Amino acid sequence: MATIKDVANQAGVSVATVSRVLNGNGYVHEDTRSKVEQSIRELNYTPNEVARSLYKRKSKLIGLLLPDIMNPYFPQLARGVEDEMQENDYRLIFGNSDESKKKEMEYIQTFVQNNVVGVISSTNDPDADMYTGLNIPVVFLDRTSSDRPSVYADGRQGGRIAAEEIVRRGSKAVTVIQGPADVRPAQERFEGAVEVLEQQAAAYQVLKTTSFSLTDAEEFAQKVFSEYPDTDGIIASNDIMASAVVKEAFRLGKRVPEDVQIIGFDDILLSRLLAPPLSTIHQPAYEMGREAARLLIGLIEGQRIEKSNIEFSVEFIERQTTRKVES
Repeated sequence: MATIKDVANQAGVSVATVSRVLNGNGYVHEDTRSKVEQSIRELNYTPNEVARSLYKRKSKLIGLLLPDIMNPYFPQLARGVEDEMQENDYRLIFGNSDESKKKEMEYIQTFVQNNVVGVISSTNDPDADMYTGLNIPVVFLDRTSSDRPSVYADGRQGGRIAAEEIVRRGSKAVTVIQGPADVRPAQERFEGAVEVLEQQAAAYQVLKTTSFSLTDAEEFAQKVFSEYPDTDGIIASNDIMASAVVKEAFRLGKRVPEDVQIIGFDDILLSRLLAPPLSTIHQPAYEMGREAARLLIGLIEGQRIEKSNIEFSVEFIERQTTRKVES
């Protein structure tokens, strides 16, 4: 890999001259500039962004931390962040925490060591010391915080909508799959669903889970039907869990949606490719990612921020795991 010294040697100039060309500061004769630029192209030289940021005292690097890249929902968030950042000439350093506090802390340290100017994080603990101690802007994505900048969807309303729809479509024995207790959005959608079920005096039971991961979803799906064999309506904690429930229902010979209705949460791309396609609560993940990036850029560049807690609305997407009803 070519270095700045290689470029200087080939162009017959000093390293300082190459640096002035790269950073666009200081006078460089046009002929000299052309030689340097030609050498950069011929050597396929790429400036070290970290080194440049240390030299200029300001980088264009952003740290993005997500909890589980295997869950298709989080790449949708990441794509929104990346597109907005690239359009504004920022670059991302990515970390996948696997919902491990140890890995999360290690990635935060890596971000700081690489001189990032801001962090976007989908952490389960926005109040952790690792964030309160940072002296750079932080935006929480898909997570809520009462006093820190954050971008999230209305999970409580999503849970309420899911419960209203499954009861309206005729389910009499509903199972609510409760997501991990330490994931605040999961608890908000669970609480919203239970509020409606109790208001409507609907019969329901709760299956507690400890993970959103693909590897655990099948086990929890089997548990739903083994513990509650008469359930005829399931509100899943996310689309991964709902997909596993659909698979298990068919393995047991249950008809979906005639025998059991299923509603997911997130509206990942996979949900429309299932057989039958999954009815779910749509969260605008891509738009949320872009909004988090816009908010962070504003904080970094010292813009006036009128609203630092941004909530997106959610909506029910009717597909074929719920029964049809008249409007």
